[in-house]
Amino acid sequence: MDTQAPLTDASDASLEPVSPEALVPEAPPKTNQEYIEDLVKQARSAAGKLASLSTTVKNQALVAMADGLEAKTDEILAANEEDLKAFEEGEKGKDKAFADRLRLTSQRIAEMAKGLREVAKLPDPVGESLKMWQRPNGMLVGRVRVPIGVIGIIYESRPNVTADSAALCLKSGNVCILRGGSEAIHSNRAIAAVLAEAAVQAGVPAGAISLVDRTDREVALELLKQDRYVDLIIPRGGESLMKTVTEESRIPVIKHDKGICHTYVDVDADLAMATTVCINAKVQRPSTCNAMEALLVHEKIAKAFLPELVKELSEAGVEVRGCAKTCQIAPEAKPASEEDYGQEFLALILAVKVVKNMDEAMEHIVKYGSRHTEAIITNDYGRGLRFLREVDASAVMINASTRLNDGYQFGLGAEIGISTTRIHARGPMGLEELTCSKFVVYGSGQIRE
Repeated sequence: MDTQAPLTDASDASLEPVSPEALVPEAPPKTNQEYIEDLVKQARSAAGKLASLSTTVKNQALVAMADGLEAKTDEILAANEEDLKAFEEGEKGKDKAFADRLRLTSQRIAEMAKGLREVAKLPDPVGESLKMWQRPNGMLVGRVRVPIGVIGIIYESRPNVTADSAALCLKSGNVCILRGGSEAIHSNRAIAAVLAEAAVQAGVPAGAISLVDRTDREVALELLKQDRYVDLIIPRGGESLMKTVTEESRIPVIKHDKGICHTYVDVDADLAMATTVCINAKVQRPSTCNAMEALLVHEKIAKAFLPELVKELSEAGVEVRGCAKTCQIAPEAKPASEEDYGQEFLALILAVKVVKNMDEAMEHIVKYGSRHTEAIITNDYGRGLRFLREVDASAVMINASTRLNDGYQFGLGAEIGISTTRIHARGPMGLEELTCSKFVVYGSGQIRE
């Protein structure tokens, strides 16, 4: 007996005519390589148009982007809550410093919008004439500022980097490809969508602000291979990220490395001022790269200075880890290990050491510092100038908190980060640091003999 069902049954009402489109198989999802190549090609296509965009259009776009962030605050906060919930349920859920960098509030979104408007008010560096000179044959040679081109920015945890980076790249005429960490993917998607939409509506070419929407590590590695389309990579994050980017990138890299920042309190420092500066440098926002991580104190003032300072730090929730002399002078301090002096805590923890003199302090900074931010508190003009001259860092300060090494505080507007790289740009990277220069020549028929 044949039990095979008939191939067709005219009485089966489920058999409807099939359209030709339905016979076309659904396209498979793009591979990571295809996805990134499409993204960078679109970015490169937008670069030429953006570079020639007028200052007026760029400024109008920045204001529109700021308005968009404020209008979409509730949606952005809801997306951020998804990230925070996932983070708290993950392995790093107890890392308070990381959670603080990830968390958005209405105030922080308002600050992001304010930063965009501040960038809009800044002078446009593109097209600025840097120098002009005349050659013996009458030819005029000059240099002018131009955008770098397409910049890939790879960063961790802080969603505000999305807005800051987009604003500075746009004003300086650069296309940006943003690749945030997986821990902030919902926040970054929400912010980038608002920024890109507002920018396009204001006349900015599509693709000028792009977000890498996939969180796989392989996608970031694929981006680092795109030297044909991407001109510069700027990584912001921890040591592991920096190591990966610098080892894998085929594209030039400007590092924004860890901040092991020191404050040295000199023998004739104003101790009241030193206390105020040190408290601010450690407590004001400890999860940032420009927060003080180690305090060095001249031995002749240690007994007069450390007991009250350590008491105030402890009351502010700071765990002080000190050398043997520090623990003897201030019993609240815990003994420090050797590793503590080269540690970026990004938390309310401070390493303290009593030193013989400024020479020992500077030797300690050379050994343990990351060339990010270093400060001296002193009333001695000569020693202050020597510290400025001899200490190697992106910013060296006299009688000021390390927390002030910041693009906004320096008058640059929002920064894309603090570069610890020596070549091209060092310290807070604002608009000028996101440009390079090209030679221009004005001739009247000159030829080479």
